[in-house]
Order: sequence, then structure tokens, then C-alpha cells
Amino acid sequence: MEIVKFEELQLDERIIRAITEMGFEEASPIQAQAIPVVMDGRDMIGQAQTGTGKTAAFGLPLLQKVDPKLKKIQAIVLLPTRELAIQVAEELRRFAKFMHGVKVLPIYGGQDIVKQIRSLKDGTQIVVGTPGRVMDHMRRKTIRVDHVNTVVLDEADEMLNMGFLEDMETILSQLPEERQTMMFSATMPQAIVDIAKKFQNEPVTVRVVKKELTVPKVTQYYYEVKPKNKVEVMCRLLDMYDPKLSIVFCNTKRQVDDLVQALQGRGYFAEGLHGDLKQMQRDRVMDSFRNGRTEILVATDVAARSIDVGNVEAVFNYDIPQDDEYYVHRIGRTGRAGREGKAFSLVVGREVYKLRDIQRYCKTKIIPQAIPSLNDITEIKADKVLEQVKEVLNDADLSKLVTVIEKKLLEEDYTSIDLAAALLKMNMGEDNEDIIDSFEPARSLDDLESWGKSGKSRSRNSNGRSSRRGATDRAAIDYVINGGRDNMARLFINIGKDQRITPGDILGAVAGESGIPGRVVGSIDMYDGYTFVEVPADCAEVVLKAMAHAKIKGKSVHMEKANSRR
Repeated sequence: MEIVKFEELQLDERIIRAITEMGFEEASPIQAQAIPVVMDGRDMIGQAQTGTGKTAAFGLPLLQKVDPKLKKIQAIVLLPTRELAIQVAEELRRFAKFMHGVKVLPIYGGQDIVKQIRSLKDGTQIVVGTPGRVMDHMRRKTIRVDHVNTVVLDEADEMLNMGFLEDMETILSQLPEERQTMMFSATMPQAIVDIAKKFQNEPVTVRVVKKELTVPKVTQYYYEVKPKNKVEVMCRLLDMYDPKLSIVFCNTKRQVDDLVQALQGRGYFAEGLHGDLKQMQRDRVMDSFRNGRTEILVATDVAARSIDVGNVEAVFNYDIPQDDEYYVHRIGRTGRAGREGKAFSLVVGREVYKLRDIQRYCKTKIIPQAIPSLNDITEIKADKVLEQVKEVLNDADLSKLVTVIEKKLLEEDYTSIDLAAALLKMNMGEDNEDIIDSFEPARSLDDLESWGKSGKSRSRNSNGRSSRRGATDRAAIDYVINGGRDNMARLFINIGKDQRITPGDILGAVAGESGIPGRVVGSIDMYDGYTFVEVPADCAEVVLKAMAHAKIKGKSVHMEKANSRR
């Protein structure tokens, strides 16, 4: 892979400054290919998987194009779920940190529309939203498109799967003809091709081609963690497996520095390696790692390219890599020369779907694991201490110390077992309350895979078009996206047509809040005051938990399992 630095892409120095502060060192393949095309003003179709850095691929040139002095909407980014809208908006804000006057606003269902209108009046230049809610604002004239010069359809295939085709077409048809249109999609179904033909002007196709790579014989595990618990879980895995040498990979220089500081603060022999280090510093760190003085090397992908240490026992993906190939390169740092190696990945939220794609690409098996509890770690530490004790018993003359112990036991009211336990506790440190509240095994990536394969497609009419009506069709009743599956659970929601809720609102809320793909949601049956929605039976509890405090169009909702079909 050819390395392309962001400085080589002719980006505004303010954007470069923000990227540098975030710790990114090089453009991902999709960024390196797409940014020059977009900056040239061309329409573009980008084909790449989630997690490859698509937001920066369209976001950086988009920001460069925005006029901060013009307090009008200049760009619209469409995404399938509220979660993605929030995520992309936050990322664009970070890129625009030093571009004073640029305002980015997420727009999605489930949020008070009055607040959104108020924010829009404050002079937003970039709107990031779901199709249904963007259309609502366009109808209300609270989003005016006269000055829009750029539109982005991100995760276009997923928006298609969620039934937003008509909404996408409606929005695109109302935008100024003189504009730049970008589409990003993991797959290229015919409907996406048709949109490109209809709404784009001689688009350039940018495709990230994946090479077939051989995954080394490394046992691979992953853990689903909360962001606040990542350091704690990392330390527990280090304590449990106790690798003599290990490499921990992070996506940014800042994350490397933060993690090194956290590990050193907990007593681990850790050093960092990234592009900001001078050659003398790099040499010192690598020499310390090769000689075993440093047991844990925390590094970025770029910095780790030149690492060639044969006895690395474990690799940790503290951050999931931006590109599938990076994953293979990372885990290839262990298990060399016929040795056994282990690879561990810490996954947060929707990153599990990125890891699913990595597993599919690598044609490998990544095994889900439960986070070890403090009791598990205590037992392991105790075993290690007792092993050391055993070695001392076998190799050392303890006769003088035995006399001291016997004398002490005669003077005090405790047994030799009590004394041994106290010495063991002194060696292991104080007991702490376990901050992790769940030790359930991570979800199987194979199960996630099956959602996309086993789910039936939506019914189609004689013309081959999807029978689903627009996501904002307020007249929809007994609306069926995908019905008749035996492995589905039927859920009741106490909200319906009378509250001006649409099937698209329900679908967006369920998919956005729970993280399950929109395409696996089954039938959505709407009535005046309530709605039934079908979800895969094995993820019903996940959906119920996620929707416990959710709102749809600003209204609090109650969801429960339906007793019977009505």
C-alpha cells in the first residue's frame, strides 16, 4: 500500500492542523483516492466498507469548500440512522475545529423538531441527517436548499435497504442542478446505479480493491467493551495471558500517548511508538522492546511498519483498524517462525459490524469472549504467586525462616494457613470493586453475518421495484416490509398514526438505537394509537433494552413483547 500523507492532498492548513491534533498520520486508501477527485469538483461514487475512513474522504474536501461567512446551508449529508448522523456530525466538527464560523448540525427523527428548527435558524452550513427528517424540514421550509452546492449519500446501500429510495430521490430532485453529488456504498445494487445515472454528472468511481491476504496461524479473540472500560479490560487481558512481549495498536498518535500513560500509571512496562518521535527516540524504544526491558509496545500502524521482532506473543487491537488489510498486518506481528500467537480486539458499539467485515474478508475465525472478572484475575494472580512460591520451596534453604515462623505462630493466635493467606494478599494488593457490570460473551460474528444472508428481500411488484412506499407516507397502515418469518419476535409500541409517526420513524429508531441492521427488521404494522414491529428473535431483548429510554419525534415511547397478533 502506497503511503499518502494528508499534507500531500492540498488541504487547507486549518484542516491539516485539526487532523494532526487528532493524531492521524496518513490517508486511508479510500481517502487517498477520493479526496483529489472531490477537490477537483467531480461527482463521485465511492465503493468501500464501513470503517475505512469514508467520513474524512468526503468531509475534508467538503469543509474546504464551505464559506464560513455565508450563514446558509451549503452541504447536505444523508445517512440511514440517527446514530450515524450524530457520529458523522461530531467527526466533521472535529475536522472543522480551527475553521471558525463553520456550523455542523445533525438532523434526525426522535429529537425535538422545534429545537432543530431553532438551531437551523442560527446559521448552519452543513446538515447531516436521515432522509425522512431532512424531507420534513424541506417541506416546512426550515431547510432551504438554494445555496446547497454539495450533497453526500453515505451508506447508500443501507438507506436503500431501509426503504429510503423514494426519499433520497425526492431530496435530490429538489436540490440545485449546479451541485456536486457524492455517493458512498459498500455494494452497488442496480437501484444505486440508477440513482447515479439520474442525479450525477459523469461520476468518477473510486473503489478500494482488496487483495487476497493470508492470515497467519494466530488464535484471534474479541471483546465487546464500553469506551470507559477499554483501559481496564486491556489490563485484565494483560494480567490473564501475561505475554512476555506484546504490541498494542491504536489508530491515532494521541491515543498511543494516552494509553501509554495509563498503562505506566498501573505499573506496566510500556512505551509508545508513532510518527512524532525522532529517529533517536524510535531507536531507543525499539532497542528496549527487543531486549525485553519494555514488555508492551503501543504503536500506530505507520510506526509499526518497520517492526520486526520475532518473539511477540500477543497483539492487541485497542482500536479497530480503519482498513481490513491493516488488521492482517497487525496480527501478522505475532505467531512468527512457527510459534503460537494470540490476537485480541476490543470492540465498541457498531464496530462489531466492522469486525464482521474483517472476518469475512480474512476468511478467518474471530472468537467472541467474555470480559474476565476481577475474581478471574485474582485467581490467576494467586496461581502465579504460588508457582513462584513452589520454585522457592524447591530451590532455597528455608530452615532459618521456618524457625522464625514457628516462633511467631506460638506467640500469636493464628494458624500457618492464616499467615500464608495474609502474605499472599500482601503480594497481590488490595481488592477493588469490579467496575464492569456485564461478563456475557461477545456476540458471534457468524450470527451477525447470517442476518444479512438469511433475511428475505422486500416484496417486489411486477416492475421489479420495491413495494415499500416512502418512509414518510403518513397513510401507511398494516405496512409490511418483510413479514412471515418464523424466527421473528413481535414487539408492541404505544405510538402510531395519530402521533404522526411513520414506518420510517419506527425503523430508524429501532435500528439506530439498538445497532441492528435495518434490513433485518421485519413487518411494521401501524394502527391509530400503536404499532407492531418484528425483529429477529435472538436480538429482541437487545432492542427492548435499547428502546427503554428512546424517543420518536420527541415523544417518549414504551415497547414490550406482543402477546398475540391483532
